Formats: sequence, C-alpha cells, structure tokens
Amino acid sequence: MTKPVLLLLVVGLAQCLGQTYIYPYTYQCNEGKCVKEPASDDKPYLSFNVCMLQCSPYAGVWPRPAHITVDKTVVPVNSNSITIISSALGAKSTNDKTAKMVEELTSQFTRLMSAEDKGKEPRQLRRSMEVSLQLEHPDVLSLTQDTDESYNLSVSQSSDGRVIVVVEAPNYFGVRHGLETLSQLVVYDYVSRGLVVPGSVTVQDRPAYPYRGVLLDTARNYVSVPALHRLVDAMAANKLNTFHWHITDSHSFPFHSRSFPQMSQFGAYSPEKVYSEQDIAGLVEYARIRGVRVVPELDAPAHVGEGWQWADEHNATVCFKKEPWQKFCVEPPCGQINPTSDYAYEILQGLYADMERLFDSDLFHMGGDEVNINCWNSTEAIQEWMATKNLKTDEDGLHQLWNIFQTKALEKLDSVSRKPHKIVVWTSSLTEKGRVDKYLDKDRYIIQIWTTGKDEIIAELVNKGFQVIFSNYDALYFDCGFGAWVGEGNNWCSPYIGWQKVYENKPLSMLQALGVDTTKEEVKKLVLGQEATLWTEQADDQVVDQRLWPRAAAMAERLWSDPADSWKAAEHRFLHHRERLVARGVPSDSIEPQWCLQNQGYCYL
Repeated sequence: MTKPVLLLLVVGLAQCLGQTYIYPYTYQCNEGKCVKEPASDDKPYLSFNVCMLQCSPYAGVWPRPAHITVDKTVVPVNSNSITIISSALGAKSTNDKTAKMVEELTSQFTRLMSAEDKGKEPRQLRRSMEVSLQLEHPDVLSLTQDTDESYNLSVSQSSDGRVIVVVEAPNYFGVRHGLETLSQLVVYDYVSRGLVVPGSVTVQDRPAYPYRGVLLDTARNYVSVPALHRLVDAMAANKLNTFHWHITDSHSFPFHSRSFPQMSQFGAYSPEKVYSEQDIAGLVEYARIRGVRVVPELDAPAHVGEGWQWADEHNATVCFKKEPWQKFCVEPPCGQINPTSDYAYEILQGLYADMERLFDSDLFHMGGDEVNINCWNSTEAIQEWMATKNLKTDEDGLHQLWNIFQTKALEKLDSVSRKPHKIVVWTSSLTEKGRVDKYLDKDRYIIQIWTTGKDEIIAELVNKGFQVIFSNYDALYFDCGFGAWVGEGNNWCSPYIGWQKVYENKPLSMLQALGVDTTKEEVKKLVLGQEATLWTEQADDQVVDQRLWPRAAAMAERLWSDPADSWKAAEHRFLHHRERLVARGVPSDSIEPQWCLQNQGYCYL
C-alpha cells in the first residue's frame, strides 16, 4: 500500500464489526459526474460531498438556482462560531414579529449546522462564519401570491480568514430561501472531518412560479400534528411555499370549530384525532417561519357527511351514507350539502369565521369537486324547492342550483373575512366549456386542474383569462399506483408515478400542446404553478412522508427554476438531495440503489 493511501487511513476511519474499517476510495470529477475510484498517489483524496460541491452542476443545490457560480476551493467552517446579524434582529414596534421570525430562522440554521458537523478535527483550526441578512422590507410578514421571493447570496473570505456571507432579499421570505441555499452549500467533509464551504459563491435566484404547493388530505385518514410539521420542514428544504390543507371530507371532520363544536364531536375518528385551535395556530406560525403559507380547504357542496349528523333536523345535508353509493358519490360515504337549507349556510358561515380567525392566507379553497347531480335530483325536498323557483330538474337547472349554492356560500365567506380572498376551486362540470364564465368570475376564482394534462378544458380556462394551478392526476396524484381499496386490482389512477414524470410535468408545454400561445406574457401570468397531491384513502402517519418525498422535490425544481434540461441532467443531484432530506429527518422513499449514487452515470437504459 502506498504512503499517501496510508495517510488517508487517518481520515477514513469508521467502526465496522468492532474493527477499524478503512475506506480506500476517492471521488474524481469527470464531465460533471463524481466518479468513485480507488485512491492512489496521483489522485488526491476527495470526499463525495466535496466532489458534489465542486463538480456537480449547481454545486448540488436543490432546487437549482437561477444563477450560481462556485469556486472550486473549499474552506473549513467552525459550526460553533457562526454569527448571524440582521437589521431585523432586535427591532422594535412593527418589526418586532419580523425580528422574532428572523431569530427563529437563524437558530434553525445554526442547529442544522451543528447537527451536520460530525467531525472531530479541532474546531480552532476552522474558520468562523459571519452571515449578514439584509431585508429591504422587514414589515412583510405574510406570504401571498404577490410576494417577491427572490434573493442574492454571496460567500467570500475576509483578510483575517473569516467566511463572510451576505444574503440580500426584498423581505423575510427571500432571506429564508437564501439561508436554505447556504445550508446546502455547507457540507460535511469526511476527509477533513468537519464542515466546509466553497471559498467563493455568488447566487442570484428567484422562483419561476409563485404557487408551489403540496396538498395533504387529513380526513380520509388522520395525520398527526408532528407529521404535519415534518411536511412543512420538507417543503421548506425544497422552497415549496403553499401547504393546501384538505382538512375535512365526508369521511371525518377533525377540525375543531368554535362556532359548531358538534362538527368534530360527531365527525372525528376519536377525541384524540382532532385539530385544536392551538394545533392549527401553532402550525400556521411554524409554517410562516419556514416560508410556507397554509391554505385551508372546506370542500363543499359535495364531500360532506360525518360531523354533520347533528344538523339532520335542519336538513342541512342530503344523501349521507346513501346506497348504493356508486349512484350518489365517487366513494363511500356519500353526502352533499342541501343548497335549499338556510341552516346549512349558517353552519358554513360559522366554519368560515373559525378558519378566518386561525389561518393567515390570501387564498381560500372552497373545493367544489365531484358534485353528484343525481343526489340532488333524487331528493324530493330539493325537487319541490326548485319547482317553486321555476328551475327545471334537468342538467342545466341543477347547475343553476349549484351556482345558487356557490354564490351564497361565497357571500357567507366574504361576510366574515378581513378582506376578500381569491377563491380556489377544483375543475368540475361547473368549470366546463359554456359554464365556467357563466357562473364564475375570472377575477375572483382560480381553477385547480385535477384532470389529465391533456384535458382540453385547460386551454378553455386559460383562453378565457382564468388563473390556473396544475394538479393533473397523471403526474401529480401521489396516491396513484397502489392496490384498490374498494374492490380488487389497482386503484383508479394507477400506475405509480415516478419522479421522472413529475419532473417533466411542464405547465407551459402542456398548454402549448393544447394550442395555447404561451409566448404572450399575459398567458404565462395565468399559470400560477403546480401542486402535488396526496389523498389519504391508503395513507396515514406511517407512510405519508415516503409517498410525498422525494417525488414532490422533483416538482419543486420544475417550479423554482423550470429547467430546459430533462430529468437525466438532474438525476445525480436528485439522488444526493434525497440523502439530504433523510439526514434532516424526513423519511423519503428510496429511488435507486445507493451504488448508483456513488457511481454516477452507470444506472441508465
């Protein structure tokens, strides 16, 4: 064994079966890939993490920044000597909340760096790091569709050896993204047995799309508050900014309502499976600090049932548990709001008021999907009411009834809102050609698409000026590809959707294929972004992380930088990022054998 390799043994020690294990490999940069090779005299010892910094496009950062330059040298960093300064820290008056947010953000960063630092090299041999956070508008406390999330990041070295980091952004949310990028540039190097950072970095970065979301359904199966916090942590690590909380459905009502506590009393799976006001307020603030807004969904007029039983005497709902369910809903149990019941609107107003008090969002999701016309048309009381209003009980008349419900429900929401929300609804028969602009105002409503990316209605919506969010099920429904839970075989939207398909789900390309002229800036502005969705008929705390991650990270890069390259150019960074998520405590599904991570470029067809 050559002398240089013997020296490497000092830095490549680990314990294996009680004996010293020698790691005899180095990584060499070859055409943008980190290639694992035996160490030798003519091949300097290089750890995988440092190779990713120096060799990988975009220095291994995920999602990839819009513009980044990275020096090939690295300098050691002392995790116990990181100082973060900001004009927002210690601020008073209107900036007091911003100061608290920045303080929590910086403590997150230093805790993460401390956890990453597994080294035993004397810390006094490493450099101190000074991070300056510069916010132009420290009074911006809430994330909205119009928030500027851009940032600039620079890393340099002072004459006295300190590492100087400057993060500049219009507001707190841009600064947060800058710190996330920095956290990925500071890596553990098992050669020097400590943290290192590139000697010089410049980043100019901003998202391509303003809406970068994840939907989680917590009604089919309850998901615990710690799991929701874990979801937000993972979203922050991927610069995703919107948690769409599908909090209730016909299966259960776990949301505690101050106005109508009977809802969760009758509708929760158990007293322990209820989201209290403290749970929700805590989650909203936890998410805000991590650059994520929480958008609640109260789905109506369909998808109601459990929790509403106490209002039966007021005929607030119809078709609850009606059989055979296939005639009255898409999955059991059935249930819809009775649009002719005045008391149903009183309940909605109370629920809206409760959500308005707890959530801080510029958007509100009113659901509106999978309304079963046959349910209403088979209810005698509704038929009689429609007759008094000279409404026919045909398809057009029942859609007019649906519009009556939507109009009244929106009035109730507006009556309790601090300021009018933009309203999100799912695509449905109400948003079809000939109906959408008849019943919905394009300046008030955003349409979330859940059909396939080839659905012609998408072009119709955009051409009529509606803002849209893509959640096309053929690429962004992460519950697809598992066994059926009613009947046998596979579930309705199989097959399983791989991360590659998620990455290649390009909103503008889908519009172009549908004949929409995407060269127009006014058209591009109508595409707000995308949202990965996890409906939980077959998921709960035990599997939600693995169902979402790392596939949602693939969508995150599509929405942040919208790269022209295919998934193949991103694969090595993607595998590396999956390891990063796991290291941060986010249980993420395995994508390939670890051999592929360590031998880049060999796992392909």
